[in-house]
Amino acid sequence: MSNTITPVAPTLRPPASIPDFPVWRMSVYDYQRMIEEGILTDEDEVELLEGCLVAQMPKNPAHRIALTSLRDFLFSKLPKGWHLEVQEAITLDDSEPEPDLAVIRGSARDYPDRHPGPADIALVVEVANTTLKTDRQLKQRVYARNGLAEYWIVNLVDRQIEVYTRPTTDDTAVATYQDRKDYRATDELPLRIDGVDLGSIPVASILP
Repeated sequence: MSNTITPVAPTLRPPASIPDFPVWRMSVYDYQRMIEEGILTDEDEVELLEGCLVAQMPKNPAHRIALTSLRDFLFSKLPKGWHLEVQEAITLDDSEPEPDLAVIRGSARDYPDRHPGPADIALVVEVANTTLKTDRQLKQRVYARNGLAEYWIVNLVDRQIEVYTRPTTDDTAVATYQDRKDYRATDELPLRIDGVDLGSIPVASILP
């Protein structure tokens, strides 16, 4: 009988799956200190969600196309006094997510020693294919609880853009958005930032 041991590949927990059993959760301060001390680096593709380190999924070509298309459109339409950030951190109560897109007040130079927070953000966007469940549940709860006024999911699975508004800001696990409207490929999605009507986005021009 052979004594050769065949290594078994580790089973990885799906991104954003929060265990039912107790886990040690860290604060935003702890997370930021780990980054400052080099314990976490750019090679560690994680973000902090509700006190847990959650793996970020690799981006496929469809994700890249949708993200780039929407980025270019928003960049061309933003009013004075706002700027666009792509996959950069924002600081919330117990989370430091990195939304695919965020419309932020002022310029990047206005935040030399901190990430933007809820009062600085007009819109957050996630592009979702393999992360759709996480973006609809965990991230929606995080963004709603922190009072982010508008949240979009570019849903590549169902080929639509989901617009969530009117956050409940509950300090509980049930925080959510009260209104959701879906825009299909044949629709025009209205764009409004800080009360300013900026026209509309042809959804078909965003979806790959």
